[in-house]
Amino acid sequence: MKKLKFSNGDTMHAIGLGTWKATGGDVKQAVKDALHAGYRHIDTAAAYGNEEIIGEALKEIFAEGEIFREDVFITSKLWNDSHAEGQVIPALQDSLKKLQLDYLDLYLIHWPVAFRNGVDFPKKPEDYLTPEEAPIIETWKQMEKAKKDGLAKHIGVSNFSEKKLKDLVSKATIKPEMNQVELHPLLQQDALLDYCKSENINVTAYSPLGSGDRSDSMKAQDEPNMLNLDVLKEIAKEHNAIVPQVLISWNNQRECATIPKSTTKDHIIANFKAADVSLSDADMEKITKLDHHYRYITGKFFEEPSKGYKNIYDE
Repeated sequence: MKKLKFSNGDTMHAIGLGTWKATGGDVKQAVKDALHAGYRHIDTAAAYGNEEIIGEALKEIFAEGEIFREDVFITSKLWNDSHAEGQVIPALQDSLKKLQLDYLDLYLIHWPVAFRNGVDFPKKPEDYLTPEEAPIIETWKQMEKAKKDGLAKHIGVSNFSEKKLKDLVSKATIKPEMNQVELHPLLQQDALLDYCKSENINVTAYSPLGSGDRSDSMKAQDEPNMLNLDVLKEIAKEHNAIVPQVLISWNNQRECATIPKSTTKDHIIANFKAADVSLSDADMEKITKLDHHYRYITGKFFEEPSKGYKNIYDE
């Protein structure tokens, strides 16, 4: 299994279990199935509404006595309603309580967007805090304190453009250690990846398989299905693999971690076995030609120009 390394020597499996859209008994069993299958990297977020049930799964797994807390890399994320002064640490502590943990391995700012406290999803402009009312650097200073206090071993961001990352890096005392973004052959983001590598910021790819199970309201008409692309099918056949494994391997070979979500045991196991798929230079070249900057997660749902959020990804 490929591992990503942090500056202090800590490592993280390059294939983790994503849990966005997974709830209830399904996600509890998925976490158990994943850990028993060899996963040691679990990704969640306050906004997913599943931290509590994941905490139950982790407690039960650790009680078995074969897998220990220190063996598992656990990520969660700060929701947009807890960016203001004095809100980050309590939000992190709430996540820890639900997950039944003493610390997180990685804590991320979920989006570069701020809401008023208690707003799950904005319905009107007044639900937002402007970038001036809740500057990212002030949110980040609280993230730095969380790391210094041992509540999170590593801190980072998610959905940050190169422009936003550069601005944060220029002001931060502790540099972000991770940027979690949408990455797959249709959205390769080479410039962002190059910048992150130049600053020793690790990258995790979300929606690596295209997030086909997200709500219809988030889908575009006639959006592409990567699992049906002929080029990927041909490459998978050559490697005696399946397309999801090719997509996961592609990200790993670009030195990115990836967090495919599944609650089906067979799929969870198959995704993990992508670690055994090694793509050739010719394969990678073919996949390079698929890029046309297509986003499945557009970020449009958080754009509110009147509050300073005109283009989430700065493009």
